Amino acid sequence: MFDLSAINIFTEKVGLPDRAIDVEEIPWVPVKTGHWFKPLRFDLATGTWTIMTKISSSAAISRHRHTGSVFAYTIQGEWRYLERTWVAKAGTVAYEPPGDVHTLVVNGEEDMITLFIIVGCNQYLDENDQIIGQDDVFTRLKLYQDYCSAQHIPLQNLCY
Repeated sequence: MFDLSAINIFTEKVGLPDRAIDVEEIPWVPVKTGHWFKPLRFDLATGTWTIMTKISSSAAISRHRHTGSVFAYTIQGEWRYLERTWVAKAGTVAYEPPGDVHTLVVNGEEDMITLFIIVGCNQYLDENDQIIGQDDVFTRLKLYQDYCSAQHIPLQNLCY
């Protein structure tokens, strides 16, 4: 017979506590003109970063490659990749496999807000596919911490 009490004791000793975070208490952190993110979770063990991304209709995310998979859920507005035919609208779920290369643009005048769960890093590419920059769980955590410090905003513990 399987002893559930042993699993419960183990979980209590090594498991992480549950959390409920009010997203309104987390600021929109500027990345560049017309592009912000709101961090929800930084998993330093797996390199997974969960963020809400907001992009105005005048901005874009330059051509980039993902080293891991990406899950996206569109909350507001419309966006697409220049290299694809589909358009993500509010309610759209998208999956991007590791190695996928694309350029994100916003459709219409409404800001796009999308929840992204990103494993690994985004490698920004030039026209010759050379890496010219990257974002990962550590760069985004630092950007969040630096922004909160400069704006005197209390940090949320988002590393778990």
